[in-house]
Amino acid sequence: MTPPEPSAHSGDAFAHRYDLAVIGGGSAGFSAAIAAAEEGAKVALVNAGTIGGTCVNVGCVPSKALIRAVEIFARAPAARRFGGIEAEARLTDWAETVARKRALVEEMRARKYVDLLPAWPSIRLIGGRARLGEGGAIMVDGRPLDAGRVVIATGSRPYLPPIEGLAEAGCLTSTEALDLETLPARLIIIGAGYVGCELAQLFARAGVRVTLLSRRGILPQAEPEIRTDLMRHLAAEGIGIVTVKGYRAVERRGAEIRLLPEGGAALVADALLVAAGRVPNTDGLGLEAAGVKTDHRGFVVTDAHMATSVPGIFAAGDVTGRDPFVYMAAHEGRVAALNAVKAAGLVRDGGPIPSVVFTDPALAAVGMTEAEARAKGHEVVTSLLPLEAVPRAAAARDVRGLIKLVADRESGRLLGGQILAPEAGDSIQTLALAIRQGMTHEDLAATIFPYLTMVEGLKLAAQTFEKDVNRLSCCAG
Repeated sequence: MTPPEPSAHSGDAFAHRYDLAVIGGGSAGFSAAIAAAEEGAKVALVNAGTIGGTCVNVGCVPSKALIRAVEIFARAPAARRFGGIEAEARLTDWAETVARKRALVEEMRARKYVDLLPAWPSIRLIGGRARLGEGGAIMVDGRPLDAGRVVIATGSRPYLPPIEGLAEAGCLTSTEALDLETLPARLIIIGAGYVGCELAQLFARAGVRVTLLSRRGILPQAEPEIRTDLMRHLAAEGIGIVTVKGYRAVERRGAEIRLLPEGGAALVADALLVAAGRVPNTDGLGLEAAGVKTDHRGFVVTDAHMATSVPGIFAAGDVTGRDPFVYMAAHEGRVAALNAVKAAGLVRDGGPIPSVVFTDPALAAVGMTEAEARAKGHEVVTSLLPLEAVPRAAAARDVRGLIKLVADRESGRLLGGQILAPEAGDSIQTLALAIRQGMTHEDLAATIFPYLTMVEGLKLAAQTFEKDVNRLSCCAG
C-alpha cells in the first residue's frame, strides 16, 4: 500500500489529537506506526534515545557484521582442505573493523528508520520519555499527549545479575563489547545462551582468550546431541567452556578482574562480559499507575491480540518477553497497531517460529525438541543425520554439524527439528514451512530437493527415519 496523503502535523506536536501513540522507536514501534499509518491513522511515535532500537544499533546488525568479519580467521587456514591452497589472515587494526561496523549501523539506521519518516507524514516523531497514567493518560517529559490508543514497544536491555562486587568492578554488556576498539587479551563471559556463544566465538577468532561460563551449559534449549557437537567445535577453537554452580563475587585488582565462582577457583581476565539475559525497558513508564499487568520478571502481559490488561493499551516486541527476535517484534507491532486502530481481530502468530544462533557452525531450530514433544504427550520418533552424509558438506570440505528431526510416531507428522551446520539459517525455513503445512517425514523424504545444496540435508534426514542413507546413491529418492 502506498503512503497516505499528508495530514496536518505541523506546529506543536502536543497540540494535535492522535489516533495512536506508539511508545518506542525500534522494530516493533516502527512496524506499529507504519501499519497504523497505512490505515490512515494519525500516529505519535514517541522515542527516547537513539532511534532504531536494539537490532540495528546494538544487536543483530553490529554483531552479525563483526561475526562475518572474523570468519576469515577460520576460513583462510581451512582452504588447505582442498589441497594445493595455502591462505592466512591476520588482524591489523581492530579499531578500523569496528569503525566499518559503526558506519554500517549508521547507514542502516538511516535507510530503514530515520529516512522512512518523510514518506509517512501522518507519523509524528516526538523525542522524549513517555509515562502512562490512570484512564489512559499519556505524558511525554511532563507534557500531556492526546491519543486514542497506545502501543507499548519500549524493548529490553541486558540484565546484570546481582553478583557481589559486579557494579564496582565493572563489566561489559553486549552493547559495549561490540564497540570495543581495543581487544582484551583475556575475556570471561557469563552466560552461554545465544548471545554468549556468538560473542565467545567472535572474540576468540579475533585472538582473545575466552572463557565461557554457564550454570546450565551452553544453549540449554538446544537438543542434547546438537549442544554436545557445538560445544566440541567451540572448544576446538580454544574457547574454555566451564559449568559453574553460581557466582560468589567479582573483584577488580588493577587492570585485572577476578570472578569467584561457587565451589571453584578464581578466574582471572582483563575484561568481564555479562550475557545473562534481558530485562524490559519499563522503568518510569507508569505501568502500575495505569493498571497494566506485568509478569514476575517485569515484562508486559498481553493476550493473543497483543492487548494488555487495560482496554486501549497494547504492547509488542521484546517488552512482552516472548520470542525475542526482531522479526517477531515487527509482526507483533503490526498486529497490535491494527487491532488498536481498527479492531482488526488479528492474532499473534502461534505457529512454530524459526530461530538462528549465528555461531559457526550455526544452530537453526524450529518447532519442538524431542523433550518438549514428549512433555506434551507425543510418542515420538527421531532421526539424527551427521553432515558427513550431506553431499554439499562433503564437497565444501566442511562436515561440521548434525541435523535432528522429531516426528509423531503414529502419524509421522513433523513436530520440530534443529540444524547445526554452516549457514544453517538458510535451510531452516524449509522445515518451518513443512511443519506448518502438517507434512510427515515421509512427505519430506519424498520431496524433490536440488542436489549439492545444504537444504537437501533435510530430505536426507527425513529419509533417515526409514533408511540408511549411506546405502543410497546420489540424489536417491
